[in-house]
Amino acid sequence: MRLAVQAYDGPIAMLPVAQLYVRDVPDLNPPEGKDLLQVLWCPFDHPIMPRTLLFWRSAAAVTDILDTPPEPPAVQFDGYLPEPCVIEPEQITEYPDHLQLSEELREQLKQWSLPQAAEEDMDSDTYYDCVLSNAPGWKVGGWPAWNSTDPSSQPCSECGTGMEVLMTVATFEEGDDAGKSWSPHPHPGAEPYPGHRGYNATGVQIGSGYRQHLFVCPAEPEHPHIELMT
Repeated sequence: MRLAVQAYDGPIAMLPVAQLYVRDVPDLNPPEGKDLLQVLWCPFDHPIMPRTLLFWRSAAAVTDILDTPPEPPAVQFDGYLPEPCVIEPEQITEYPDHLQLSEELREQLKQWSLPQAAEEDMDSDTYYDCVLSNAPGWKVGGWPAWNSTDPSSQPCSECGTGMEVLMTVATFEEGDDAGKSWSPHPHPGAEPYPGHRGYNATGVQIGSGYRQHLFVCPAEPEHPHIELMT
């Protein structure tokens, strides 16, 4: 496999990005009869990030397993080739970005968080977003972060239902606060994998260090999904 120094003209094998079982991630909300989600992407920009495909499957029906998945002949960036990782899901509670809150609630949060924000050398909105509302890193569900764009509604193209975040592919696993408030709880005696990088364990980079949100229709998860970089 090589980096493409110019536009690649030819068939490209999709790369595996994530494989999630409902037994491990109960908030997945799969279609009826499905208990496995497989996420693949093309390792080239379409137009500013990899294009993803979602496959909802029944784990019991997956019997023909490839020992060596096909590899594309080229990738656009090293950051589009995920490093193999094993997940250890941890369930948390998130809240909407401060831009999605009412002015009244934002003012209440500002008055409440001023001392804590000062300790982190942050303004109150940044403190709320970084420490209280939105976890960094790869995740299923939760709320989108609106770091680089204003909030916008995402209606389903098939039925008009408001779409929700299925999954976030993130460049960084750790947040910007000094206390690392969102760092996962390690198991007693656990040690990092060889070469493990806690801040970027997957080796994935979205844009200049952003997130790629995958939105799906909660009414019909197999309706076309959309992607958004923030």
